Amino acid sequence: MSSIEDDLTGLHNRRSFLALLRRHVGLANERKTNLALVVVDVDGFARLNAAHGYDFGDRALRHIAQQLHTMARTQDYAARIGDNRFALILPGVMNAGHAELAVQKLFRLFEVPFDGGNGRVRMTATVGVALCPLHATQAEFLLLQAEKSLELARATGQRWLFPPESGDDLGLSELWDLEIELDGAVQRGEMFLVYQPKLRLPDLVPIGAEALMRWRHRSRGLVSPGQFIPIAEQTGQIKRMTIWALNSALRHAGEWKLPHVPFGVAVNVPPELVGQDDLPDLVENALNLWATPDVQLVLEITERSLVMDPRHSFRILSRIRDMGVKISIDDFGTGYSCLAYFKDIPADELKIDRSFVSGMLIDATCADITSLIIDLAHRFGLHVVAEGVEDEETLEALRVRNCDVVQGHLFAKAMELGDFSRWLTDSGDALRRAV
Repeated sequence: MSSIEDDLTGLHNRRSFLALLRRHVGLANERKTNLALVVVDVDGFARLNAAHGYDFGDRALRHIAQQLHTMARTQDYAARIGDNRFALILPGVMNAGHAELAVQKLFRLFEVPFDGGNGRVRMTATVGVALCPLHATQAEFLLLQAEKSLELARATGQRWLFPPESGDDLGLSELWDLEIELDGAVQRGEMFLVYQPKLRLPDLVPIGAEALMRWRHRSRGLVSPGQFIPIAEQTGQIKRMTIWALNSALRHAGEWKLPHVPFGVAVNVPPELVGQDDLPDLVENALNLWATPDVQLVLEITERSLVMDPRHSFRILSRIRDMGVKISIDDFGTGYSCLAYFKDIPADELKIDRSFVSGMLIDATCADITSLIIDLAHRFGLHVVAEGVEDEETLEALRVRNCDVVQGHLFAKAMELGDFSRWLTDSGDALRRAV
């Protein structure tokens, strides 16, 4: 498979698409011609996966790719730029009407039902269109305009839209810049892990750590995870970054001087990976490379990971648990908590969301929810971690409620590898002196 092709559909991948868009927008400006950018988002694709399965969804995406390939002229380019988002670059269109004709042709192709073998569905899509030079004269802003048009069409219940008004190029999207620069950040050594300790109650012995991704950009400095993680998820880079984090965390943990055995190292797995059939293989590969007897791998997933297709997700997580890996449900209580799946849930741990923990002393509802989560988890044989513990009073409130593990700035902030290794050594020495 070429490095410019999307593995699933064979269309141009996002990286190739971005390069093509820049080149052809530049040519359109130079030659004084028009270019249309069409961004296509498949409606209700998550529901389609939930109803028919991920294999069916993959076949549907390949079908859409074939439809786009069918309608594209020789000089056009079709790309897959997100999980269920596609794009067409149409150089040399005559005017806005010409672009509209292309969109209508696309909708006619979508009207033909797709037969995936175990189901027949009629798929729909929402489309955003932007023209160069009418709506933007730079590639970055043109893509931004097309995607804004798509979101506006979806919000107003329309099938497609041009930008509501001409934009200007005075400020390029900062998110676009970050997206471009994020690709390759791991290879350039800009991505690194920090570790926040997890301590056992009641004696506060360190029994594990959560690994968290950080990005130190060569010119911007530290980029917030709140900025780059959503970009990575949207652009399909999150899988590659998660594999890197998984292998790095296990490698680091194997070199620590551990104050407690086994010592858990937790890695966050995003929702879109939990339902992928190759996740157990990725975990097994990392374990084969880096696992040591004294280190316990923990995968932290959110409740959202289990919602769309619980049966499928449970099967995948059960396979991972069979390898000796523990599963932790992160941010519990903020998502789609459902008692119905508790009797079968393939998990070992619940993490109470920090919003409940931080509110325990001032809000009776938060205190009650925290108590209920701890009791519920214990009834189903699960351990409970409270994150976001920042003061002694909250710690004591968790201790009297029989919480199992605590994590927060009261004990230590997330530390870079060298600092965390020294913190662990100091903790182990203090424990030995206490004995």
